[in-house]
Amino acid sequence: MVKEYRELIKSYFNEHPLGSENIGSFNNFIEFELQKIVDGIGDIAPTIIPQNVKSFIVKFKKISIGTPSIIEADGSKRDITPCEARLRKLTYSAPLFLEIGVYIDGVQRESFKCFVGKLPIMVKSKYCHLCNLKREELIAKGEDPDYPGGYFIINGNERVLIILEDLAPNRLFIEKNDAGDYIGKVFSEGGLYRIPHLIDCTKDGLFYLSFTRFKKVPIIAVIKALGLIRDQDIMNAMTEEEDDRVYVNLYEVSDLRKETDALIYLAGKSGISQDKEVKIDACYDQLDKYLLPHIGTTPNERLAKAYNLCKYIGKLLRVTKGQIQSDDKDHYMNKRLRLSGDLLSDLMRVNLRALVQDITYNFQRLVKRGKFQSIKIIIRDELLTSNIKSPLATGSWTAGRKGISQNIDRTNILATMSHLQRVVSLLSSTQQNFEARALHPTHWGKLCAVETPEGQSIGLRKNLALLCSITQGDISEEKVKKVLEVCGLKDKK
Repeated sequence: MVKEYRELIKSYFNEHPLGSENIGSFNNFIEFELQKIVDGIGDIAPTIIPQNVKSFIVKFKKISIGTPSIIEADGSKRDITPCEARLRKLTYSAPLFLEIGVYIDGVQRESFKCFVGKLPIMVKSKYCHLCNLKREELIAKGEDPDYPGGYFIINGNERVLIILEDLAPNRLFIEKNDAGDYIGKVFSEGGLYRIPHLIDCTKDGLFYLSFTRFKKVPIIAVIKALGLIRDQDIMNAMTEEEDDRVYVNLYEVSDLRKETDALIYLAGKSGISQDKEVKIDACYDQLDKYLLPHIGTTPNERLAKAYNLCKYIGKLLRVTKGQIQSDDKDHYMNKRLRLSGDLLSDLMRVNLRALVQDITYNFQRLVKRGKFQSIKIIIRDELLTSNIKSPLATGSWTAGRKGISQNIDRTNILATMSHLQRVVSLLSSTQQNFEARALHPTHWGKLCAVETPEGQSIGLRKNLALLCSITQGDISEEKVKKVLEVCGLKDKK
């Protein structure tokens, strides 16, 4: 019986070795997320273009990646192994190639495949030279066959990306602030955007919304600007019961009877002080791009956004009445783990924008001087390379986060495996946060109940359970429907 038990565990870890979650996330980043980020860049249209040209557009098309390689001092290019990268203090990385098209007056005049930078490759990932090698082959490559992958080699140092524990995006969380007032928070994540939204409920019953340029604007004004004008429709979408606070909010902006009135009102609140038409266009641009981008970023989703805001207010009203409880942020249903692929997506998204700005600047500078010849000569591959390599080498990530990348602990095999399974909360270790540090029942089977350090970081620095597995990517509505149908759920229609 014991022998069969050991064989079963051995078989499981052969298929799902420690660190495989990060490897799977990195593979998903290369195969799917990288192209999505490039597609999200859209058309690049410089404001300064050559004379006798009506439109000049640069488009990023397909992105691809090569194999980990190195260019020697004599100019020769060859593949490199992780062992050689460690010994020679090199970065284990692969070249990135991007197809670029140049359209002048709607006609494609230039199309080429360009080297845009080098991306560090995770050891034993799908794009590593060690992938699927047998024990004897790993030994021949200078690797310990018993050691897991899931880390990077930057300037000869082995660096691991720590798993981040974050609140689930696109979900309303209601809590009490220090003053005893209820507030609602939504981190809307869609496409290239991750926008925090804050809904304040003041003591006099007024609801205010804050996001990007709009700071504490009446939420009813935003709903009316999105196309839901009639007070009765707004009230029905919020609650089935009569509530004095809804009447108070509707009365507060009762003079806004058209979309344009609400848009001009919001423009005044956000400091947009141009002509009437410019104010309306600027407000629409803000509402389309930055208000609940997970619903959509086009004018077609405005009404859906209005109804979602009404639902948020309805939930806030029910919580304040005591009809439902406020959200438990420490419940692991309300958490998401950001693996290496998610972290690299954030990094690549920011640095691709920086590359676009650099290309646009260099293009416009050459056009002014009358020396522009081709887009090829103004793409600096070292810019993207250094901007990705530096955070991995230092641990300083986007949004001011620190310690994301760390030197892997090589004290012994157990220390290494523990480091690859580490999970860190974004909360500050200098603050109390008693509830966040406590062991929650939903941690069972997901996080180790024992392994956490003493001192300031207790409960904020955790480790995955040995048999924990993490799903990759978002779970779409269609996937949920298919699972329910397989379980026997039938449509009433």
